[in-house]
Amino acid sequence: MKKWTVAKLNKDRAVAISTKHELPMLISMLLDIRGIVSDEDINDFLYNDSELTDPFEIKDMDKAVVRIKSAIENYEKICIYGDFDADGVTSTALLYSYLEAVGANVMFYIPAREGEGYGMNMEAVNLLCENEVKLIITVDNGIAAVDEIAYAKSLGIDTVITDHHMPNTELPDAVAIVDLHQDGCDSSFKELSGVGVALKLVMAIEGEYADPEQILENYSDLAALGTIGDIVPLISDNRVIVKNGLLHISNSDRCGINALVEESGLSNRKITTGNISFTLVPRINAGGRLGLSKKTVSMLLTDDEQQAYDIALELCEDNTQRQAIEKEILDDIDERIKRNPSIIQNRIIVVCGENWHQGVIGIVASRLKEAYGKPSIVISVDDDTCRASGRSVKGFSLCDAVFACSDLLTQFGGHPMAVGFGMKAENIDAFITAINDYAKSVEIPVPELELDCKLNPAQLSVSLADQLSLLEPFGAGNPTPLFGLYNMKLADIHEVGGGKHLKLTLTRGDSVVTAMRFSTSKEEFPYVVGDTLDCAVTLDKNIYNNIESLSVIIKELRFSDIDEEAILSSKETFEAFCRGDDISKDNAVSLLPSREEFALVYRYLRANGGYSYSVDSLLYRLSCDTLPFGRLRVILECMSELSLIEIYEGMNSSVIKLCDVEGKVNLDDSIIIKKLKEVSADA
Repeated sequence: MKKWTVAKLNKDRAVAISTKHELPMLISMLLDIRGIVSDEDINDFLYNDSELTDPFEIKDMDKAVVRIKSAIENYEKICIYGDFDADGVTSTALLYSYLEAVGANVMFYIPAREGEGYGMNMEAVNLLCENEVKLIITVDNGIAAVDEIAYAKSLGIDTVITDHHMPNTELPDAVAIVDLHQDGCDSSFKELSGVGVALKLVMAIEGEYADPEQILENYSDLAALGTIGDIVPLISDNRVIVKNGLLHISNSDRCGINALVEESGLSNRKITTGNISFTLVPRINAGGRLGLSKKTVSMLLTDDEQQAYDIALELCEDNTQRQAIEKEILDDIDERIKRNPSIIQNRIIVVCGENWHQGVIGIVASRLKEAYGKPSIVISVDDDTCRASGRSVKGFSLCDAVFACSDLLTQFGGHPMAVGFGMKAENIDAFITAINDYAKSVEIPVPELELDCKLNPAQLSVSLADQLSLLEPFGAGNPTPLFGLYNMKLADIHEVGGGKHLKLTLTRGDSVVTAMRFSTSKEEFPYVVGDTLDCAVTLDKNIYNNIESLSVIIKELRFSDIDEEAILSSKETFEAFCRGDDISKDNAVSLLPSREEFALVYRYLRANGGYSYSVDSLLYRLSCDTLPFGRLRVILECMSELSLIEIYEGMNSSVIKLCDVEGKVNLDDSIIIKKLKEVSADA
């Protein structure tokens, strides 16, 4: 469950923006909501197609240019040292493509995720030394490679770092460190991806002869793929990069990109940030996850169409394999959670398994985070060593939490929303305890569903969806507008797509809205005709047989008259008690149910033959305004202990089954009831 919020709007300011800039009121409202209110920011956001900030604002850029130009002029061997994700692969391809074009003696190196892991390593440095490399340029990595860069220097190899990750306390001894987050860097925009930094390096090398429009024409396709793939905010420079990149991906002269678009099924479709993010980027990343990163770079660089199509096909097949591996791990975790719900009651969810594929554990952590609204870490154990990946919720720095446990780790890195680290298997239990102890001292925000604004269903139209195109491209930092349709009565549920999706008819007053709920079957849908719902929707324009129509897509639903804050607060109290945290007497009392409440819940379950949806929807169906969520959870736990019911709660499903019971049961025999009474009496 998420807390629904509606963005704050200064209506007077929005009216002024609309009048001054001759913009539709909805667009002016959305600009105000997103903090784009000054004339300069509005013009830059809506109309800037080619102007980028000065690359020499970035600290050490001048030093990097001097060293790289020297290497080009003296035909020293240069190695671009990249990374295996979409950002690292496109960074490598972009900088290699440029340096080769200007006559440099250049090669590239991508470490294998399995075996080498993220960033530089000593074995790779030795290999580059054997290849007579004199200059390493890192892209999308390097800021944490203190020992490796020192070792390279001892072998006579200079290093220029280009990175966008947060520095540790100690910086590497490099010729130049081009990282926007280091102390003393006065760059005006600090949210570039790794490929964005690489693009800025190209601009800087070009120097006074740089033609930003020409550079964008040549490289924005690669830069856009990496920028979207790294989920950096699509504002300022990133917005310019992606605006141009979308145009050039649609009309690319790179046969590798064309092959990937075709093999991914996007031919003859409008290229958007959405289908890049959910279709192209996963295939590029699949190469890194399953060992094809070097081939992916080759695909992006080759002029051989057959080679491009062969590699693109491999990437698509790898992506299918990646999805199967991901599902296998998620199914494993799902079963563990059903058997042991305490896993998800911790402040930070940590799960570990033997030999889980290191290439997909980051995606799995993201799925866990989305399912439970908590920071989540997935650990793959291989004998006595572990690799881990974590994803966080907005407002909680997971890298700070992990760094606070650094004495238990062998390596670590990342940023507030995503981390990766290694450790010895013997330290797993200590790590789980330590990171959750750290979380006690820091507030972890409840997950929020952020609506831009509420809409009257009578206002919905194709022209409204048309207006939204002014704000494209959408992505991180500029999300697709999400609107609230409140107090809508569910009038009809119709299955489409072979039962995989639902078409819903919703009404309010005289307004009738048809909306799609994708990837939800009727069996999974907890609502029935007659329910009054709030819907979070996106709007799009659909064209079929040259007829335009409005497409309303439901992202989230909830019952209209629930008290989310009360439910979330009561849920936290219940979980704190289950974790063994100290709770107040009042909180303990709030969890203790009466016999009448037990009877209410049991009668409902008996009357309905159990229940097949989430516990929060069960709370609503019970129609008891005085029953808190945490108390309902206690009732269900007690019933489970006494073998009245069996509960199976996983990431995507929840089932309560009735058990055959002979004779009466004594509620006071329940362990959870005994413990609650003890706390109530002792507190």
